[in-house]
Amino acid sequence: MLSETITVPPHSGYPLSLTAKRYWSSSPASQGSDALTLLCLHGTSFHKETWEPTLEKIFGLASFGGPVRIREAWTLDCPNHGASAVLNETVLQTPEFYLNFSCEKYAQAAHRFLLSKSVHGIDFRTRNLVGVGHSLGGVAMTMLQYMSPSIPFSSMILVEPLLSPAGTHDIKKLRSILIKGAYERRDVWPDLTTAMVSLKRRDRTKKWDPRIQQLFIQHAIRPHPASYHVENPYNGFSLACTRDQEAAMYRDPEGATKPIGDLNKACASRPVHIVLGGIHDFLPKRVHEAIIDPSSGRRFASITTIPESGHLVPQEQPDKLGEIIFNALLSNETLPGRSKL
Repeated sequence: MLSETITVPPHSGYPLSLTAKRYWSSSPASQGSDALTLLCLHGTSFHKETWEPTLEKIFGLASFGGPVRIREAWTLDCPNHGASAVLNETVLQTPEFYLNFSCEKYAQAAHRFLLSKSVHGIDFRTRNLVGVGHSLGGVAMTMLQYMSPSIPFSSMILVEPLLSPAGTHDIKKLRSILIKGAYERRDVWPDLTTAMVSLKRRDRTKKWDPRIQQLFIQHAIRPHPASYHVENPYNGFSLACTRDQEAAMYRDPEGATKPIGDLNKACASRPVHIVLGGIHDFLPKRVHEAIIDPSSGRRFASITTIPESGHLVPQEQPDKLGEIIFNALLSNETLPGRSKL
């Protein structure tokens, strides 16, 4: 799997830099005009590279031949996460964004990136696009489906989307826990070795795949801002997504509920697959049940539960998730009357 990084600088009144990564295979079969282009959006506190182990699995399965042909995959940082957070550090302190970053702002960033043909040279509106999103990324991906001007997606795969059809009451306790956790988590380390030791010991993060842990060290942790002082710098490391910015995402009052209408429309017009963790360590079981409730009118192309995973599926079970996503793509190819929407 080959890759390159693309950065869209601030332009046309939009003050944020957008950092994305493109992945592709050298297989000639992947170059057809109807081959798939995946767009993957990550969850809160992570970064675009967290998708790499899952994408490695998907590209590996596609390399055996068959109807699933993948032209390329793209991942995009939420602008207050990962490499983008460092580029946007000053802008994120302004009133427009400080303590005011939302799921919708991630969707807007993705929309702006897809339309930035002058930078990346791609007209995504002509691509056979498949949207993949985890948690926050699932919410943003759902919102992205109906932003204007329209960018057509042929299907969507949502992984533990932080959506609550029954309203905010069902996630009120979760929101409080997440905000508390954001402010109480460790965010400074003297060196990257200490940061890795911390990841391997912490209950939440020691369950992650070792590749995910390494990627987190590489892309979610940055040189401490105080390291830039000329005199008496502090040469340690801190989180790229600050505790304030992470908490702001969890405070988003409409993120879990506003996109439900878009989800309903998407389910009625294209294949929408959903992947859930069997361990309810974040989203309550009743929220899962409300999302997939047949009486809601929503019809998912597939509903898959990973019994051994909690909410952080891409971090805990990246290979299994890759298999599930590949099978979803395979099922899309065999749907009767399949067409690009």
